[in-house]
Amino acid sequence: MRQRQLGTNGPIVSELGFGCMSLSSGYGAPTERQAAIAVIRAAYEGGVTFFDTAEVYGFRANEELVGEALAPFREEVVIATKFGFDLDAYPGLNSRPEHIKKVADASLKRLKTDVIDLFYQHRVDLDVPIEEVAGALKDLIRAGKVKHYGLSEASAQTVRRAHAVHPVTAVQNEYSLWTRDWEATVLPICEELGIGFVPWSPLGQGFLTGKIDAGTKFDSAVDLRAQFPRFTPDAIRANQPVLNLLNDLAARKHATPAQIALAWLLAQAPWIVPIPGTTKIKRVQENLGAAEVKLEDADLAEIAKVFANIKVQGERLSEEHMASIDR
Repeated sequence: MRQRQLGTNGPIVSELGFGCMSLSSGYGAPTERQAAIAVIRAAYEGGVTFFDTAEVYGFRANEELVGEALAPFREEVVIATKFGFDLDAYPGLNSRPEHIKKVADASLKRLKTDVIDLFYQHRVDLDVPIEEVAGALKDLIRAGKVKHYGLSEASAQTVRRAHAVHPVTAVQNEYSLWTRDWEATVLPICEELGIGFVPWSPLGQGFLTGKIDAGTKFDSAVDLRAQFPRFTPDAIRANQPVLNLLNDLAARKHATPAQIALAWLLAQAPWIVPIPGTTKIKRVQENLGAAEVKLEDADLAEIAKVFANIKVQGERLSEEHMASIDR
């Protein structure tokens, strides 16, 4: 597994990370604990050194899972987690400095570690100036509890303001072949300021794997996609051209659609580190195979040309979720 640096002064990590959320929540029922640990360790054995979790995933359960799974090789990996939700008033936000510091202490215990490698603000809290948030992270970094500061689903303006108080190491926003919202705004400012970019849902919440069709049922009790406009049967049918593009290239490259989608992200910039997640070891291995897929300039040009004529149908998240995005 090749390595990349997250930002000018950030950690060196595997070029593909692992998003741990789906093992505890989000896209189905939680995975049985020992099976989930096996998945995380399979990613590590495949060369992954960058693991992503958050306080809110499984309401703290995911951090505990990640802490246990990575404990045997803690010194060899970079762990990112997130603060920013008020779990007592979910989905309310709370990024007051005193709350951030309490969350940091609790996350350290759950992760079985003495330092958080990368601590993201999960969602921008409009009730707390970003300068105060950055100041709190500066305090945590000075105290040795956190190494690096990140932002998730943040706008370019917010990134610039935060970076002026304390260097931002990475921005984690949703980004994939069919979710391109940040290309004209956040990606350029990351390049300008030397900030790494971590795409979450790099496989389009599973759609870009080709395993979802109009007949796929999402359980509204445990799967967020049941609420997302892009995952209605009509939207799935309308978005088939995106999969056709991936399937055509995958056939020529002897790869899978998921591998093409990840290889496309890796080709966008050397400071981009996608974090695909899965609950299955065979999918971990498939995703890591994307690092061996080489997209030539002609391939990238073809993708750009074909995609320019595709209009993706449906908003990427529900209205409630979009309301917390800093745009």
